[in-house]
Amino acid sequence: MNILLVDDEAELVSAMAERLSMRGMPTEWAETGEQALKMVKAGNYDVAVLDMKMPRMGGLELRRRLAELVPDMKFIFLSGHGSEEDFKVGSAEAESYLIKPVRIEDLVERIHKAME
Repeated sequence: MNILLVDDEAELVSAMAERLSMRGMPTEWAETGEQALKMVKAGNYDVAVLDMKMPRMGGLELRRRLAELVPDMKFIFLSGHGSEEDFKVGSAEAESYLIKPVRIEDLVERIHKAME
């Protein structure tokens, strides 16, 4: 199971990737939607964990574009701006929707559930 994390907060996303990798979950990360698209075109990912609110390309648009490239990919949304509207839309478009800060144990659990 290969995981792609996408969040414009570099320190957060790199730390999450490291913590998932330490738990035996191969994880790479990107800071922009554009970078994530390039990585998916060149690599093989099963789950994408996407920040809802990012500059230029938000999580919903990125999810749509990634799903075109990898129809079987599973998605989990993260948000630091947990509005009710974002929750409704994100929950409908992904396997899970989590509010930052996220406990790594909760993220691991959601990733495993998404892959069931």
